Amino acid sequence: MPDVRVRFAPSPTGNLHVGSARTAIFNWLFARHLGGKFILRIEDTDRERSKDEYTRSIMDGMRWLGMEWDEGPDAGGECGPYFQAQRLELYRAAAARLVGDGHAYACFCSTERLDAMREKQEAEGKQTRYDGLCRGIDPAEARRRIAQGDRHVIRLKVDTTQVIEWNDLCKRVISITTELLDDLVLMKSDGFPMYNFAVVVDDSGMKVTHVVRGEDHISNTPKQILIYRALGLTPPELGHIPMILGTDRSKLSKRHGATNVIDYEKAGFLPEAFFNFIALLGWSPPDGSEIHSRDELVSLFTLDRVVAHGAVFDVEKLKWMNLQYIKQLAPEDLLALCEPFLREIPGYPGQYAQEELVELVALFRERLTVLTDITKAAWYFFNEPDSYDEKGLKTAQKTPDLAAVMTDLAADLEKLEGFTHDPIERTVRALAERRGIGAGKVIHPTRLAVSGRAEGPGLFELMHVLGRERCVARIRAFVEMQPWVVGSR
Repeated sequence: MPDVRVRFAPSPTGNLHVGSARTAIFNWLFARHLGGKFILRIEDTDRERSKDEYTRSIMDGMRWLGMEWDEGPDAGGECGPYFQAQRLELYRAAAARLVGDGHAYACFCSTERLDAMREKQEAEGKQTRYDGLCRGIDPAEARRRIAQGDRHVIRLKVDTTQVIEWNDLCKRVISITTELLDDLVLMKSDGFPMYNFAVVVDDSGMKVTHVVRGEDHISNTPKQILIYRALGLTPPELGHIPMILGTDRSKLSKRHGATNVIDYEKAGFLPEAFFNFIALLGWSPPDGSEIHSRDELVSLFTLDRVVAHGAVFDVEKLKWMNLQYIKQLAPEDLLALCEPFLREIPGYPGQYAQEELVELVALFRERLTVLTDITKAAWYFFNEPDSYDEKGLKTAQKTPDLAAVMTDLAADLEKLEGFTHDPIERTVRALAERRGIGAGKVIHPTRLAVSGRAEGPGLFELMHVLGRERCVARIRAFVEMQPWVVGSR
């Protein structure tokens, strides 16, 4: 289906939201799966809240996720411009056409009159809606008042006895009556369009064939279909995807954690993992598998597998998925990604050569749920331990004559010809055997002495990267301080 054209149309009133990113991903996957076009349109008619910085942030977030657009800002295209604020004449022309055809009219009612009307309707227990006062104004009189500068809006004449029905791409048949609608405002008194009118003009003008958006837009759909009909246009095919929920199954909000894509980038999530995770919010492949490359998702994606119920955004599941992607990284690539966070450690990179830094991050490849974890995890490689884990100290107390064991180990390590994994392990185990104790009675306090931690990557690999000089010095400092004695009090 090479003629498929879909769009993602964010408002630049904030950074790229997780929910918006999911909408963009579903549209992008749909277009790529069918060989169609993916359009980016910026809906910036909210003049007070729209900001260029948010436009840049949204576009940066999409690029971080690997979604380029075929038409839109920076890409161009034959259906531009792709900023709504630059399309005002198109909206005004469409509104004038509707007025000329008798489908719309100028409404001169003041804000004060409308407020009073609604208050009266509420007091009488009626549905609040426009009473149609200006519907009966003679068109010539309306033109005269417009020409003399009277403030007005343009309203669509709505038949409130209709049933609007469409075959939703995600939710099957949906029917909504128009009985609760009033005459929709199409153009505001400042000459800017209302959302539903601008969307119809833009989607038709940009030849959009399929609209895939959140289910919170279902209530907008009847209004837009009425506008399409008044303009004599055929609506695109419509699909409404489920809302994203927090783990408590309420609408996703800041109380559930970060809601902006940029925050996940800063937190050290890989874009491939984040894309994979978001793509599975409300959709799943036929076999239910979870880890997929972007290309695999493109080949598998179809709208008929979008679920009807809300999709839960579970940060712990996202972290698990991110770990799976980190595990697949080559050590050199992992170092490049960790570099910004390693630079937050005082003393980095110290005396370590590039190949040693590669070995260092490789120690944590299966332990990092997010890249930012490396800052805390690798701290002791560049700084002497200034404290020791309490649990580790209690374990160290169980080693008989600990000070002597550690003193002997430091001396044995100094004599090693090669300070690599196997010689270090043989030395530790030989000392344990000589002392008549289990190897763990040497391994655990050694880890504590060289890192200050009770847990971490393999001890012998860790010591190899730290180097002989640091390990021996730290073991001797540990013996001199004897913190396990303090910890026993």
